[in-house]
Amino acid sequence: MPSLRALHAAGHRLELVVTQPDRPGNRLRMTPPPVKTAAQELGLAVFQPERIRFPEAVERLAAADPDLVVVVAYGQIIPRAVLERPTRGVVNVHASLLPRWRGAAPIAHAILAGDPVTGVTIMQMDEQLDHGPILAMSETAIGEREDAKQLGARLAGLGAGLLVDTLGRLDLIEPREQDHSAATLAPKLSREDGELSWDLDAADIDRRVRAFQPWPGVRLPFQGDRVKVLRGHPGQGSGAAGEVLGGDAGGVEVAAGSGSYVLEEVQPPGKRPLPARILVAGDA
Repeated sequence: MPSLRALHAAGHRLELVVTQPDRPGNRLRMTPPPVKTAAQELGLAVFQPERIRFPEAVERLAAADPDLVVVVAYGQIIPRAVLERPTRGVVNVHASLLPRWRGAAPIAHAILAGDPVTGVTIMQMDEQLDHGPILAMSETAIGEREDAKQLGARLAGLGAGLLVDTLGRLDLIEPREQDHSAATLAPKLSREDGELSWDLDAADIDRRVRAFQPWPGVRLPFQGDRVKVLRGHPGQGSGAAGEVLGGDAGGVEVAAGSGSYVLEEVQPPGKRPLPARILVAGDA
């Protein structure tokens, strides 16, 4: 969405905005994707095919006759028929420093791996996964307590600015081939990725809690249930894995496989988020 608004603000002529179909949201009400909402606010035409590879979708894009296509976190493989249509190609904004973290979840995997830095890459798309030549890159440090939602918001803004700058000098840029031998993959996350135990190291738990925000989230055993952990940080204590070591206004400290982890905010099944200390006190 920041890229769409930035392109519009920079004066680019946006013939068509392609995004995902409306999906059921809260109480099963059909909810438009944020990109559609932003496009409508800007008075832009919107197209929402179920699959971009379907013939009717390819024909609709061909009718728009674009000079250039920009792809930002679209979530579907772009077929050759679309890639070959624009006279100036297809440009992708990818939330990593390629060739590191090719795939659907680059932000989460950067945090999981403990990377100190990440960034945004503007690249020319080809038929392979995040494989095309690089046009521009911008690097940023990952905050010690930054989660995937927070980092994603920062990278979206960073990418929007870099995209506008790159398109402004596109004819002057010499595309640079990626070092394919250095590529790493960032596969799609699953719900099971967030089902954890206290046997893990505290640092590992912390990375997962931050990496899996907002989805799939982390769940850990606590007070006889499995609670969703929304915020926390590594502690200083030690003990048997799962042992509650203490609690105060800052949270509840629990021993991990190595070290300890302080639960700050949790969400019990069927309840609203609350400070972990309240759950321990029995006031929830």
